[in-house]
Order: sequence, then C-alpha cells, then structure tokens
Amino acid sequence: MSPKNVVFKKICKDKSVGVYMGRRDFVDHVDSVDPVDGVIIIDPEALQGRKVFVTLSCTFRYGRDDMDVMGIAFRRELYLSTRQVYPPLQDLEKGVHTKTQAKLLRKLGHNAYPFFFEFPDNLPCSVALQPAPKDVGKQCAVEFEIKAFSAESQDGKVHRRSSVKLLLRKVQYAPESAGVAPSAMLEKPLHVKASLEKELFYHGEPIKVNVCITNDSSKNIKNIIVSVDQVANVVLYSNDSYAKSVAIEEPGDSIPPGATLQKVYTLLPLLANNRERRGIALDGKLKHEDTNLASSTIVKDGVLKEVMGIMVSYRIMVKLIIGGSVTSDEVDLELPFKLMHPKPDAVRWRRRWSSRSSSAPT
Repeated sequence: MSPKNVVFKKICKDKSVGVYMGRRDFVDHVDSVDPVDGVIIIDPEALQGRKVFVTLSCTFRYGRDDMDVMGIAFRRELYLSTRQVYPPLQDLEKGVHTKTQAKLLRKLGHNAYPFFFEFPDNLPCSVALQPAPKDVGKQCAVEFEIKAFSAESQDGKVHRRSSVKLLLRKVQYAPESAGVAPSAMLEKPLHVKASLEKELFYHGEPIKVNVCITNDSSKNIKNIIVSVDQVANVVLYSNDSYAKSVAIEEPGDSIPPGATLQKVYTLLPLLANNRERRGIALDGKLKHEDTNLASSTIVKDGVLKEVMGIMVSYRIMVKLIIGGSVTSDEVDLELPFKLMHPKPDAVRWRRRWSSRSSSAPT
C-alpha cells in the first residue's frame, strides 16, 4: 500500500501538465469510499492557450487493446468523470478539500490547481486475473486511473505528449465485525464434520481446519484432501466462473470401516505458491510493486453484482475418496470464509500493544 509522507508525481512529455498526489490507494469502506484528491501543475507557456482537464476513470479490461474484433473493444468503461482545472471554474480556496492539497499548493506555487473526485458506491475494487508466464499484453483487470491533459476543449483532440496518466487502486480492508465461524456436517453415508475457528482470515495467516470423520460404512476411506479454493466470477460480460485451488493438504490419511479420525489440517494460501498459474485473481497492483491473492469481495446491499467486474470468494473444500471394489466415490464438504487485509490502523494498534506487553515488568 502507498506509504505515508510520499508524494507521487508525473509530468507529461511537453511539460505542460503534471499530476501530484499524496496517495494512490483509496479505501472502499462499503458504505462510503475515500475521495480522490490531488494537485495539477501547469506551464502557461507550454499550454499555448489550451485548457487543462483531469479525469477519473474505472475500466474493465478483458483483452489487449490491439485485439479489437469487428469494432468491438475488449475493454469497457465503468465510470468516467471529468473536471476542468485550468482556467479554474471556481475560487482556489473552494477547490481545496484536504491538508495534502493545501501543502502541495503552498509548495508548488501559483501555477498549481487542486482537483477532487468522489467515487460512486457501486464500483468494483482493483483486481486482475494472473496471466500465464508466456502471455503478452495487458491482463484481464479492473483498473482505476487519473489522467490530466491539455486540449482546446474537453472533447478536443488530445496529444500523447500533452497528457499524463497515474494508476490508482481502490481497496477494501477487513470489516471490524466478523461473521459466525463456518461449520458443515454430513451424516450419510458417513458422519463428517468440518469447522473453522473464525470466518475472516488475513493474508499470510495459516488456516486451521478441524475435521472429524466416523466411517460407519463398509468401505474404506482411501484418502482425505483439504484445500483452499479461490472462486473468481467474471460477472460483467460472460458470468464465467474460475475455481482454483490455491493451497492443498493431502497427507494420505485413510480410515477403515468402523474407525474414527479427528485431525486439524493447516493451510496457507499464498501467491508465492501460485505465480505460474493462469487465471488466479490478484489484488490490483501499481507498477514495480508486488501484490497478493485477491481479497474477498464485499458488496454493498442493493448494488447490482453485474457491474462489479470480477467478484472473488474463498472456500475450504474437504474431499473424501471412498474406495469400492471397482470404482471410487467422493464426498465433499464446503466451508466459505473471507480472506482480506487488516486495516492499517488495526495493524499499528496490535504492534503497539504487543510491544507494550513484551516490555511490561513481570
């Protein structure tokens, strides 16, 4: 995530327009979304009378731009908002909404102008499907972007040398209140119970799956497979669904007829173990930064899921392979759960509390 006290800047090639922002990560709190704010700096001489505009866009891309077929683009603009920055349409003081903007304006001088956007509450978060190692071009993804440009008018021709783009991320953190710990039970043909300690897990946190099996059948349970499945639903254009195991535990446990097994299986879903696999959903990333498996999608009540681009969920699958004289049967149990990042403030609080606890006198 974007560090504090860092200013992100980018200047176009002809030096007429530049973008300055204090952050590039914006949090979706489900009931509201952090506004996007920054400052545009201009060079009046390089502008040569042109106006300056800034846009905030959200795009769903499901193919490379050069793969357009019969005039159908492999990208869809989910949101686009444009503001005229120069000449300003309002007093400078009315355009300043944050302390970061005020500091940047003081530092950059009289040729700097603020911009401010508010996200609608029905846009997806930044997410992408991992391409195969040999795939080229842009991946299937939901992307957010700030673009500043100079032109004769808002709809006028924009030259590449006179425009600059900065990629943003819209992210969600784990909610403060967690749901009920998942559990599932099957009584026939076997007695099987599986449960988790809680509903919400953080990225990088081991997941312990409690499994209790009583084999009341006359057949041998030959194998037990416990896995974490990531389910990515591409809901915008095709409603495709991709279920991928991102962590798996298969120790070779078996249970003869009349026997019971009670065991805790530990799983750790990590991108590091899935980097070569095409179609794994990832959290959106900025250039030169690493990312992780995509976080679970949380949708505000009343928002149409069809406009969410790519929706991600996770489940624990407990699979039993039951042996027969000729063929084998399978029995499955499913435990849905959430995988997310904690809020940065919560992480800092836990670190301070841990530090105080470790240094307290005994």
